[in-house]
Amino acid sequence: MIKIIPPWVILFLIVFLSDGVMADEGDFNRLEMSFKNFLTCELTRLEATDHFNGQPLKITMIDMFDVQNESDLKIITGAVGCFAGDKFLTLYAAVGIKTILDKEQVAYYVIRDKDFSILATELFKFPYKERCKWTQYWIDVQ
Repeated sequence: MIKIIPPWVILFLIVFLSDGVMADEGDFNRLEMSFKNFLTCELTRLEATDHFNGQPLKITMIDMFDVQNESDLKIITGAVGCFAGDKFLTLYAAVGIKTILDKEQVAYYVIRDKDFSILATELFKFPYKERCKWTQYWIDVQ
């Protein structure tokens, strides 16, 4: 015997499941945009010459790899492809985000020219003095 599912059950499931997917997608998009904007700001500010020996920098790609939660720290990792002068570089970045008074801000930041696996204990060695705000260019459209 075949049972027919009432339309209100189907409607409830669609609304319930789509809200979770949309929220996850919105969070991912917000994190990705904030990550890209933060790295662009951090790498193109006037004093950011460590990796480029004072040569002009052109960013060609920023890719977010992973988001991990360790205790009260959100760790976001990714890579930046750029030209410094006539040389192409791939830099690997890790950003530690803390939520303070309901606002996310960068607490730790490290960038290297070799890929690395990052743990909160290693990231703690690189406290960040706020120069580029994490949410500076994020516009919440909701």
